[in-house]
Amino acid sequence: MAILVTEQTRLVVQGITGREGTFHTLRNRDYGTTVVAGVTPGKGGSDVDGIPVFDTVADAVRETGANTSMVFVPPRFAADAMFEAADAGIGLIVCIAEGIPAHEMLAVYTYLRPRGIRLLGPNCPGALSPGRANVGIIPAQVFAQGGVGLVSRSGTLTYQIGAELAQSGLGNSTIVGIGGDPVVGTSFIDALELFEADEQTELIVIVGEIGGNEEEKAADYIAAHVTKPVFAYIAGFTAPPGKTMGHAGAIISGSAGTAAAKKEALEAKGVRVGTNPTEVAELVTAHVGR
Repeated sequence: MAILVTEQTRLVVQGITGREGTFHTLRNRDYGTTVVAGVTPGKGGSDVDGIPVFDTVADAVRETGANTSMVFVPPRFAADAMFEAADAGIGLIVCIAEGIPAHEMLAVYTYLRPRGIRLLGPNCPGALSPGRANVGIIPAQVFAQGGVGLVSRSGTLTYQIGAELAQSGLGNSTIVGIGGDPVVGTSFIDALELFEADEQTELIVIVGEIGGNEEEKAADYIAAHVTKPVFAYIAGFTAPPGKTMGHAGAIISGSAGTAAAKKEALEAKGVRVGTNPTEVAELVTAHVGR
């Protein structure tokens, strides 16, 4: 098995006719993802390399049975695009777009959550289930299929850890990028719950970063609900005090939110934490080889 994206994924891309939308849509399709439609208002009836384009998500769902949406529209239109996907019956929305105001994301979150609609992002690389489906911008060629579930606030660190695991002969069940904004649709806890229930996932790696308290909350959840081994890496051990980091969620208040505080919280709950991506891969490899 895998989580979130599988062979049953039927993808519609909102913003398919834009440069980035077209590029990544075709990469996802070439990987094997079932891309059934695109949406660009005013361009309904056209196509992108054989993929039909519709004016609305509702039209795309009705005509193609799409169940997953990837949002590649500009930030000022992204919130409305997610509302539209939800109203059309989409069950999983993957928002690649960045720069969406936090107050708009709060409105999206409170609209989607009670309806049981899963959201990844915004400002995330998407999700990849190696050998099954890729929805987003993750470079699938560096990952292998296997039993390690990987959830991360950072895209590039995820790629490095996944590549090092693959070089060690290990693979991933699913890689989930949750995004680094202050308001995101899927938390570490959400992903941990899914990985815990997934038969293919044998152990879990979480990649956090400085700022906020999501990793601390994940540590408490792991202690109470996760039976599988969990390993972690926290980006920012060498961040200078007061340094502004790239993600909007990387906000530190006093000692709260630092890499050291997060490492302490996780290790107190039995999670082994590496101080760099290579060390995390080595910890996982050593555990599997016991």
